[in-house]
Amino acid sequence: MIDPLPELPTEQSDPRYSQIDQLPTAQIARLMNQADAAVPAAVALAVPAISDAIDAISARMAKGGRLLYVGAGTSGRLAVLDASECPPTFGTDPELVQGIIAGGHDALTRSIEGAEDDAGAGAAALAGLDVGPLDSVVGVSASGRAPFVLGALAEATRREALTVGLSCNDAAPLSAAAKHAIEVVVGPEVVTGSTRLKAGTAQKLVLNMISTISMVRLGRTYGNKMIEMSAMNSKLAGRAVRMVSDITGADHDAAGEALDAAGGQAKVAVLMIRHGLDAEGARALLRSHGERLSDALSG
Repeated sequence: MIDPLPELPTEQSDPRYSQIDQLPTAQIARLMNQADAAVPAAVALAVPAISDAIDAISARMAKGGRLLYVGAGTSGRLAVLDASECPPTFGTDPELVQGIIAGGHDALTRSIEGAEDDAGAGAAALAGLDVGPLDSVVGVSASGRAPFVLGALAEATRREALTVGLSCNDAAPLSAAAKHAIEVVVGPEVVTGSTRLKAGTAQKLVLNMISTISMVRLGRTYGNKMIEMSAMNSKLAGRAVRMVSDITGADHDAAGEALDAAGGQAKVAVLMIRHGLDAEGARALLRSHGERLSDALSG
């Protein structure tokens, strides 16, 4: 059945943009920039709900749970993108934070928009991952009505996982289906109904907060430093050397030597320098302090 979504703010046509096809490029760009500028303010209104969700998510992750994003179309691609950045940024196992998109891997590079209408597929995706009570499932849908996402959240609820609904409309069905509702109401798009624009930007900002702050709460940063990052290329290796040097006060040569001995693990290198330990001794010290560098340094 076709759902025209007539009342949703994200589906409305804004008269300010009704003749953009007749405008000079620079003027269209200014209009889009002005529209985008309203997004952070809309996100700010949702910060209390975002914070509550993050605290609940990180509490479960601290007990061994996973963070699973579920979305369709643009929302799903943003979900997969945010999840895929966690291993290089925070040194996480790829299974810890995952993005699930309607239509599967092919939907990342080409439109399989009809996949979002399959609620059963959403439920099956969660069942296939054996979601359980320690896991957190964040459903992402600009309209707040994507059946794939609603089906996934229903299955997550049945399995007693924590559920979060992120949408860009108020009173969304996704909000009613979730334990924690996050609604970032950004209004009509410059191109009517194209929720890859303001709605997509809003969703990316919120997903940034969810993944980043959860990792901070789990001790996967030291201050604002990416202490768990994987030094997988020359840029990141250089960043790791600077980070170890900044924390310990050692020169870059000493920091680099410690990193080499630590197998590229910055936390281990820091403890080796600060406490005069070898790599295994530094790892043992970290384990005894729950892998938190700040505790290991002061302990």
